[in-house]
Amino acid sequence: MDLKELQNIKQRYGIVGNCDGLNRALDVALQVAPTDLSVLINGESGVGKEIIPRVIHDNSPRKREKYFAINCGAIPEGTIDSELFGHEKGSFTSAIGESEGYFGAANKGTLFLDEVGELPLATQARLLRVLETGEYIRVGGQEIRKTNVRIVAATNVNIRKAISEGRFREDLFYRLNTIPIQMPPLRDRGEDIVLLFRLFAMQMSEKYRLPRIQLTENAKQVLMKYKWPGNVRQLKNITEQMSVLCTKREIDVDDLLKFIPMNEESTELATIQPQGGGSRTYESEREMLFKILYEMRGNVSDLRREINSLRKQIDDGQLIERGASTMPAVQSYHHGNMQPIDYVQEIAEPEDLNINALNKSALELALERCNGNRKKAAEMMGISDRTLYRRLKEFGIK
Repeated sequence: MDLKELQNIKQRYGIVGNCDGLNRALDVALQVAPTDLSVLINGESGVGKEIIPRVIHDNSPRKREKYFAINCGAIPEGTIDSELFGHEKGSFTSAIGESEGYFGAANKGTLFLDEVGELPLATQARLLRVLETGEYIRVGGQEIRKTNVRIVAATNVNIRKAISEGRFREDLFYRLNTIPIQMPPLRDRGEDIVLLFRLFAMQMSEKYRLPRIQLTENAKQVLMKYKWPGNVRQLKNITEQMSVLCTKREIDVDDLLKFIPMNEESTELATIQPQGGGSRTYESEREMLFKILYEMRGNVSDLRREINSLRKQIDDGQLIERGASTMPAVQSYHHGNMQPIDYVQEIAEPEDLNINALNKSALELALERCNGNRKKAAEMMGISDRTLYRRLKEFGIK
């Protein structure tokens, strides 16, 4: 690709960086744009995969048609077929009217399917048919419909591993992977890291009218050696934190290490010591959550054994009827200071005790720790956005 043309593309879409991996991805995107071939973008979460389908669409013959970006992991499993392929009136309880779905609405345009690895197997079969024949059937319908849609998909999971585990169709993978594009992780982009830091620092300065922060030469080296597990998104968050919290505008190594781990090989964020002088910290929110779950699991097991014992006594006629029954105290831990607390829960029937209560408590705790951010809570618990959404609905959590 001509260097001038490449720079024009970067300026048009606000892309910062000059590493070979990024330039290669943009080059492939521009070469494949005039065709109708399917594209699969691979890359870790937070590397900026969403810019590639926009470049492809805007430089294709379909640029005047509709473009839809769909996060497949954010749509509940029970409604994803309806969202993608549409539904007929009355096909399910809330179907008060008919819907053409994304494939109908995007006819002659482009669909970007982000997190395509999260699609259920049944939906994958429907998607494969559209890719092969351009035909689909609405949920609850019988009429075969035609659509002419360009598919660009992206994933941050190892698709080949998902295929071996039976979570992704191999035939669909080869259909989507006609043209593969690999987005490089931030840790492999060298001096692009410093360029992105300058951009985010300038944006914070202009938005909040703060003096712009700058890095010393030694701090730049530390920044480039860090592994950046959260990629560009993490770098932006850390830059914004330093812009607000650092009193100095020239950031040296000591200031920088308050926000990123001292261990260069670590992939975890550093834990900042509280100003109050507290000594106990946790480097990983997930580790803390798992500790809570582990402690609670043991207590729930004890309660189940006691309930089984009470049931046996009832069956043997050895238990004297009481006016009110209470369950023993369960030790839990508060997520802030990890001090033990006791609570007593009255249960009308022993059958009410089940693992759902534990799952709901863990979910509420994760949402609290992430200030209600569902995506972060899902990452903390090690589940997909779709699974988190389903559990929120199941437990009635708003």
